[in-house]
Amino acid sequence: MQRAAALCRGALGVPPNKHIYFLGWGPGDRSGGSWPPEHTSAPKSLIPAVEAEEYQTIYDLELTHWWYTGMRDISLALLAPHLPRQGGHGGPPLREDRAGLSVLDAGCGAGGMLLSLGRLGRAAGIDFSPLALALSRRRGLKRIAQASVTSLPFRDGAFDLVTCFDVLYHLNVADDRDALWEFHRVLRPGGLLLLRLPAFEWLRSSHDAMVHTRHRYTAGELRSKLETAGFEIVRLTYANTLLFPVAAVSRLWQRLRGHAAAAESDVRPASPLVNGALLLLLQAEAAALRTIDLPVGVSVFCLARGRR
Repeated sequence: MQRAAALCRGALGVPPNKHIYFLGWGPGDRSGGSWPPEHTSAPKSLIPAVEAEEYQTIYDLELTHWWYTGMRDISLALLAPHLPRQGGHGGPPLREDRAGLSVLDAGCGAGGMLLSLGRLGRAAGIDFSPLALALSRRRGLKRIAQASVTSLPFRDGAFDLVTCFDVLYHLNVADDRDALWEFHRVLRPGGLLLLRLPAFEWLRSSHDAMVHTRHRYTAGELRSKLETAGFEIVRLTYANTLLFPVAAVSRLWQRLRGHAAAAESDVRPASPLVNGALLLLLQAEAAALRTIDLPVGVSVFCLARGRR
């Protein structure tokens, strides 16, 4: 086992102090081979990424729920000018063809976004939660591994694109700067990072208690941290803007009533009529974000380029 781990590290260029977690990697993969894992479970002392029932709810809803579907549309709208055969005002495409595009979803959760990223190129995912990985495997996803965003088990320059959606805010990420340095390390020079994070600390709510939120971010703070980690900002914008007034009033009312500290999820089924109407609002934002940045919102997105 130790020899296999050493060979794995040598092939990937992984430093000796970084743990390697491979679950179902295929042979010939640019990011690694099919070796036995050195470790197969997360440390017991860590807080769960989200509560177990929340993971199951996400798995059940994320392919159809208005928020997840709309956020996927926004993410793809921000990436579109940089994808193969779609070069536009945002700059040259990452690669000439999608077959060669390597993508890492850092914190893939139950795998809904990773399915979409798989249509862009060769997509892989990591997550620290065994439950999340089990749900991803249930979707048929195989190129997944157990790892932390602060210690990625990949060689330098392994990926053209790294995505990380609502992960760095978590209590388990003690220093988000460590994760940003890791993202920069595993990106090839000129590769892209797409981040999404919850916005504005004063919007903290009972949902934040449910998902163990350490911190909510502002655009200015995110810019500063990314530039310190060696990134150039390509796009920096808020999102979920049209519903921002409703969210702000609702969450401030929670705080006035003293309910913000109670753990309660915002992720719940909606009627087809409500789900469709709310999705239309996010799709309108996705269309707008192809050309403009939004000044305020419940989430903040950043697309950044690793320095060449």
